Amino acid sequence: MPDLSLFVLTGKKALVTGGAVGIGRACAVALAKAGADVAIVDLDAKTGEATAKEIGGMGRNGLFVKCDVTSRDQVQAMVKAVAAKFGRLDIAVNNAGIAILGADEEIPQAQWDKVIAVNLTGTFLCAQAEARQMISQKPTEGKIINIASMSATIANCNASYDASKAGVVHMTKTLAAEWGRFNINVNCLSPSYVLTPMHASTPLIARQRIRELTPLGHVERPEDLYGAVIFLASAASNYVTGHDLMVDGGHTLNAWLVPLGRSVPPRVGADQETVQMKHDLDTMGIRYDKDGINPSVHPEIANAFKAAFGLKD
Repeated sequence: MPDLSLFVLTGKKALVTGGAVGIGRACAVALAKAGADVAIVDLDAKTGEATAKEIGGMGRNGLFVKCDVTSRDQVQAMVKAVAAKFGRLDIAVNNAGIAILGADEEIPQAQWDKVIAVNLTGTFLCAQAEARQMISQKPTEGKIINIASMSATIANCNASYDASKAGVVHMTKTLAAEWGRFNINVNCLSPSYVLTPMHASTPLIARQRIRELTPLGHVERPEDLYGAVIFLASAASNYVTGHDLMVDGGHTLNAWLVPLGRSVPPRVGADQETVQMKHDLDTMGIRYDKDGINPSVHPEIANAFKAAFGLKD
């Protein structure tokens, strides 16, 4: 019989950046389900406090810390605050990230700089501060998980986002090579299109196209990351480092020009896809229709898909 205690995180202390909603909240919930105390790090204090309270409701210690990950001083202060509250830091998930859509022949440098600052530099600043905390502890060890994207592998957004996530993947490999001597594992996760508040403006036709081009047949939900996060945070992955774990339902495997067929229904139906996204939108006080859609949440995303699919207002 396998030793399932390898996946237990009872007594472990964790933080998740961008942890208030979406992928970050999913990571925090997964860690708490496995037994860890979790600090929610975010710029959105109202929603971050609500998520930290949720963690507390699961019988774990929840904490909210406000932090701009592009500020080295704020990042260092954040890690110190978490360690002071929890006594140590065992697990860090660096999820904070943004995307600014626009044609690359027209995008202003300021937008490029902002995406790189949050997604790449911010991830490095967090990993650096977290590693320094882990190195100072006894025993010296830890798990750092950077959230990348399938966009590090395929060209599906724009240059700033894709380049920032590709940078996260290679930076993860470098840090893993450097910090293995401290028993610190550094890995990353690359999700697909995840139904978070960022995708509340994605039209139904786009969701259906994603289903058709994904071998497992449904749009990714935040909770589809639970198992991967727990694996990389736990003793089960003690000999795994520098790895980019693709959690995309097989989306990046598909090179066909026509939709993939199905022989049996997918494990997850369309009504189940939006449960966690609606939870996050409720927490943020954002209205939506029965499908979890509100085009005004991210009009740039809604407009991009309208143009791609030839939709009219």
